[in-house]
Amino acid sequence: MKSILNKGLFILTAAMLFLSIALPVQAEEVIDEKLGVPIVVYGGNLTDAQLKQTKELLEITDSQMLDEYKVTGEDLANYIDGNPQSRMFSSAKITREEKGKGLTIRVVTPENITQVTSDMYANALLTAGVENATVDVASPVKVTGHSALTGIYKAYDVEGEQLDKERMELANEELGIATDLVDKGLTQEQVSELLTEIKKAISENKPATKEEVEQIVKEQLDKLNISLSEADRQMLIDLFEKMRNLNIDFEQVKNQLQDIANTVKDKMDELGLDEGFWQKVGTFFKDFFNSIGDFFSGLLGSE
Repeated sequence: MKSILNKGLFILTAAMLFLSIALPVQAEEVIDEKLGVPIVVYGGNLTDAQLKQTKELLEITDSQMLDEYKVTGEDLANYIDGNPQSRMFSSAKITREEKGKGLTIRVVTPENITQVTSDMYANALLTAGVENATVDVASPVKVTGHSALTGIYKAYDVEGEQLDKERMELANEELGIATDLVDKGLTQEQVSELLTEIKKAISENKPATKEEVEQIVKEQLDKLNISLSEADRQMLIDLFEKMRNLNIDFEQVKNQLQDIANTVKDKMDELGLDEGFWQKVGTFFKDFFNSIGDFFSGLLGSE
């Protein structure tokens, strides 16, 4: 009997030791006095239940220090020329990062953000001048994602870091063209790649005339084997000609875009939460509960 109890005690001790090593420990919150607390902008039409769900999705706790705002249809009209009567549900959390860290976009609920992909957010925000930040986007219901984009613009505005108005207007035009091209049959991935590759080519070739911009657009369409109507091709040319005239630092944009694709994988690697990790966890608990079953069977059988 004593040996059986010792075996059971050993199994329980091993389980507790494994859990203490394997499971992440909740770190105490540290307030960043240099960069400030995260900013959260919630969709203004969220119900109380949806707001609670959004906070869970964005990993926001009641004790966490934040700057919190709501985005409304009026904001949509003000920042991206949308319908002021629109209902707003998608939300965003912005965490400022050190200079050189780059822009990271994490769409927490991709199944509910149906139109604006993480790459589209990144392209538009970089064009608007948003840099060195981690942006989390979430929605409890299926939406296009424009509320979150508007919320990001509003966050920078009310926090005293006004973005350049012309660059914001250009970013909105870029997003409009991106979503329009998707509506016309291109995939979201094709559109994101096209916009990114054109920006990279502009960074490398530094076109001095509209004709050179037109040549870059043509080359990238050919390289990616994308066929557009003359009107859609001209939309792209006009868009990037405006960017050229605004003297946007495409070199910086290119460097940040190259980092985006690796962000999620890097975060998962840092936590060690790969498929092998969870497989090991599953195997451990399967063996653990089998051992518990054997232990109690032995205990009952000894009586």
